[in-house]
Amino acid sequence: MQTEYLKTLVVLGEVGSFSKAATDLSITQSAVSQRIKYLEDHYGCQLVDRTGKSLSLTDTGKLVVHRAGQILLLEAQLLNDLKMQGKKSRLSICCTPTFGVAFLPQVLESFMARKADNVDLRFMFHSLDRTVKELQENEFDLAVIEHCEEIEVPGFDMVELPNDQLVFISSPSLKLPDAEVELEQLFRHCLIARKPDCTSRRLLDLNLSRHGHKVEAFKAVVVVDDLRLAQETVLGGGGISFISRSLSTRELKSGQLREHFVPGFEQLRRRTVLVKSERRQDPAVADFLECINNAFPMGQAC
Repeated sequence: MQTEYLKTLVVLGEVGSFSKAATDLSITQSAVSQRIKYLEDHYGCQLVDRTGKSLSLTDTGKLVVHRAGQILLLEAQLLNDLKMQGKKSRLSICCTPTFGVAFLPQVLESFMARKADNVDLRFMFHSLDRTVKELQENEFDLAVIEHCEEIEVPGFDMVELPNDQLVFISSPSLKLPDAEVELEQLFRHCLIARKPDCTSRRLLDLNLSRHGHKVEAFKAVVVVDDLRLAQETVLGGGGISFISRSLSTRELKSGQLREHFVPGFEQLRRRTVLVKSERRQDPAVADFLECINNAFPMGQAC
């Protein structure tokens, strides 16, 4: 039996219509009907309930679709393995800027020590929205993102990493108290802010809104598109910033920067790896995931 027949049943179950399934599969409606009838004859069971206003899978049909998904995934993995046999594996990776600046150098060094001669790599830094869009367009095999909202990309598995903790940072020269501060104390200073489409900025805007404020409440707002530039500006006493603590770990430990928390502010966002399902068992992908996991202290927000 050709796996295209199983794929036809999977698509039909998703769209609930012979005509829509035919459009999605680029075949005729008659071909869809014939494939479904073949499967029902082959298994000796009714797989599709045709009595209602819209088509639906029978209980047996749902079981076949579940197993069919596993078969189709195995076929995709087999085709990829055969394609890559005797060739260098190619791995296309994207990440949002915080992970790229704070963790990627360490992850890359560890990975290349294992796979330098066997894998061709392509890396890109993108905003969250652009990363998700290009994953949907199959531009990347794997992505690491920081996000506040639920994210789901069809065809990709999700691997959760420790949450990302965001804090306000300042130079000691601004004489802000360590740890807990009131918003009014921060408003007296210039805010070194990210662009509105960055998740750190979205979380800051959400927190301020919950307290009845906007970023305009700060003495001034300077928007920068470079995380290192933002930190360097803060180090020089040019203002405060709300960024991932992982970006400033060394400077906080040495006393070059101070970190601050506002009572009632949400400080955590999620950090997730999205990996293409059909490549989940690829040795290069598995090694890269292991290198990512090794970069994080177990059970801690970073």
